[in-house]
Parts: sequence; structure tokens; C-alpha cells
Amino acid sequence: MLGAPAVLSRFSRLLIDPNRGLDDPTLIMQIADGLVVPGNVGLSAEDIEARLDRFYRPYHAAIDRAVEAGIAAGKPPVILSVHSFTQAWKGVPRPWSAAVLWDKDPRLPLPLLEALHTIPGAEIGDNVPYTGQLKGDTLYRHATLRGLAHALVEVRQDLILAEEGQAEWGAHLARVLNDVLHAAPGLHRIEHHGSNTGACCGKDHAHG
Repeated sequence: MLGAPAVLSRFSRLLIDPNRGLDDPTLIMQIADGLVVPGNVGLSAEDIEARLDRFYRPYHAAIDRAVEAGIAAGKPPVILSVHSFTQAWKGVPRPWSAAVLWDKDPRLPLPLLEALHTIPGAEIGDNVPYTGQLKGDTLYRHATLRGLAHALVEVRQDLILAEEGQAEWGAHLARVLNDVLHAAPGLHRIEHHGSNTGACCGKDHAHG
């Protein structure tokens, strides 16, 4: 809808999590939501390296190519990461329809939050149910370190399980982003706002 390039991981985050730094202990989860992940127990260094080469590194290389192409063309890109979260966690319902996660750079998150509140009947969260302060994650690596405007949008999974909900929320996000990109100043400038604090976001690893 936006005519923008998208880089999709297309593999489970239980295989290897592309939204984690290489030194993050949750890069390959052995336990997720209280359950042992059998295929991740007892992995050798060679096994881990094979997953890095086959899945993790190609994903990040694709993002690097897309970002550098925009910079080389004279228009530093705005980066949006899109995830989903479960409608309940450990028996506690989550009321938010969608949320914006962010850290130091307010250029995209603040107008994005304001615009998302125009979606009828949607409760919008700010740095919930996780926080955007995760050093080494995808946005830190590709946006924060480059000084590019960025944000992460989370959508609640029960709203996008069916194709109808996916189309509806795709339209919501496209409209909101189009409005923000045309109205917010300075989004395509390179500005450094400091690095992430390193606080872990406590992901439940049930979303992708």
C-alpha cells in the first residue's frame, strides 16, 4: 500500500531470533512459554553457526542493502519494524490493539502514536507490553547506530489471525504511516539521539 520495500524473516523466531544481538542469551531459546524447545537443546557451536549463516545473517544483510540504497539515493529511509503480540500472557489479557515501542529518537514514535489513536475503537499502547530499549536488536543495529528515524509497531494477534483482519490492519497502518510521513518534519534526516539503554524487553517469544 505504501510502495515501500519490506524485509521479511520468513522463519520462526524459535529457530533463531533475528531481533536479538549475537551476544543475547535469548538468540536461540531453549525454553519458550514454559516449554522446552527440543530442537534447540544441546546445539553445538557448529549448529548455531549454521543457523546464523542460513537465516540470521542473510536477513540482516538484506536490511543493510535496502537501507544503504536509500542513503546512497540521497533519502535516508525511515525504518518501521512490525511485530505481533499474544492477546494474553500467563493468563492476563492484554487490552491494547496495537502499540509503539521506541527508545531515544522521538521523531517517528510520537507522531505515530498520535496518529494511531485515530483508529476507531483501538486502544494504543506506548512501550507496552514490551519496551523498545533493547540494545542489539534490529532497530538498534540498523537505525539507531545510523541515526535513522525508526519505531516498532506491535499488533495484537487475535486482530490479525484471519485475512480480513490482516487487510484491515494493513490499511490502518498504511493510512497512519502515510499521514505521518507527509506531516512530520525531519524524518529523512540522519540524527543521533543516543544509544539504547540495554534494558531487556522481556519478549514472550510467541509473536513474530
